[in-house]
Amino acid sequence: MVRMRDVAARAGVSPGAVSRILSGDTALRVSAETRERVVTAARELNYIPNYAAKSLRTSRTRTIALIVPDITSAVFAELTRGVEEEAASRDLAIVLGRAERLDEDRGWLRGLVGEGRIDGAILQPPDGTTPADVEALIVPGTSLVLINSVSDGPVSTIVLDDGAGIAKAVEHLIALGHTRIGFVGSPVGSATGIRRQAGFRAAMHDAGLAVRETWMTDRGYAGEDGREAVRDLLERGPMPSGLVVANLNAALGVLAEIHAHGLRVPSDISIVALHDVWYADATWPPITTVRMPLRRLGTSAVTALSNGSGTVSHATIDSPAPELILRKSTSAPPTR
Repeated sequence: MVRMRDVAARAGVSPGAVSRILSGDTALRVSAETRERVVTAARELNYIPNYAAKSLRTSRTRTIALIVPDITSAVFAELTRGVEEEAASRDLAIVLGRAERLDEDRGWLRGLVGEGRIDGAILQPPDGTTPADVEALIVPGTSLVLINSVSDGPVSTIVLDDGAGIAKAVEHLIALGHTRIGFVGSPVGSATGIRRQAGFRAAMHDAGLAVRETWMTDRGYAGEDGREAVRDLLERGPMPSGLVVANLNAALGVLAEIHAHGLRVPSDISIVALHDVWYADATWPPITTVRMPLRRLGTSAVTALSNGSGTVSHATIDSPAPELILRKSTSAPPTR
C-alpha cells in the first residue's frame, strides 16, 4: 500500500507538506511548482488518502446526512443531485435518511452525531415538526440546515419560493381563460403547504378573482391524497374548470380520479402541478408543471452547511425562477 511518506519521498518534500497540499490547505506557503510536484507524485503512485486516520486526528468524518420525508420520491431526485454534486466538489460523503425516522426515534440524529458518524445534516423535517422539535435536534459544534421547511428559527434555513411557483401555475390557467380555479393542497401544519396556499390566494387576489373555499382542499401530497381531494370536490358540487395541485405526486392521484369519474383532462378540467419529474411526461395526458430550482436548493444547502460557523441565516432560493413546463393537461376552459 502506498503511504504518504512514499509520495513525500518522490516529490522531495515532507509528509506534513503532502498532507496539507492534498487536503487543499491554501494557508501553506509553498510554490505552485511544489504543489504540482506533490499532486503529480500522488497521481503516479495511485495514492489514496487515509480519511479514517485523518478523522481521528481532526474529529471530522467528512460525511453529511441528507434527510428528507420520502427517499423514494422522484421529486427529491434533483435535490439529491444538487447535494451530491456540491458535496463531491468538497470531498464530502453523504448518508441518506428518511425524516419519518425522527418521529420513530427522537435520538436517532443526535446519535449519528454523538457516535462521530456525521459532521452535519441537511434536513427537511416531517410535517407538524414544531420549533421545540427542531431545537431538540441541535448538537453543539455540529451544523444543521433545514430545507423546504420553516423560514426562521434557531438554525439556518433555506426554502424555495413556493408562493412564486404556485402563482406561475395560477397565471397560466388565467392566461388560458380560466376563472373557476381550485387548489389541491396539503394539511394544516405543513410549512410548504402554508406558503403554497398563500401563493394561490395572493395570485387569485391579484387577478381580481374570488377564492371559493369549496374548491380548496388540504389532503396532502401523496397520490391517494390527490384522489381524495377530487372526491371531496365532486361531493361539494360543480367542479372548477382548472386545478392547481401543490405537488406532482398528488397530481397523479388527481388525474386518475378525474378519469375514474368519466371526466376528461383537459377538456373538462385542466391540471397544472408544482414540481417537474420525468413521470409528468409519462401520464396521459402529460401533466403541465412548474419546475422549481431543487438542484440549486441542494447545492446551496451543502454550501451553507460547509460554511456554517455558528451564524444562523435564512435564505429563499428565487433564482432560477420557477419555470412553466407546458404539456397537454391544460387548455382553455370548456364553454357551458
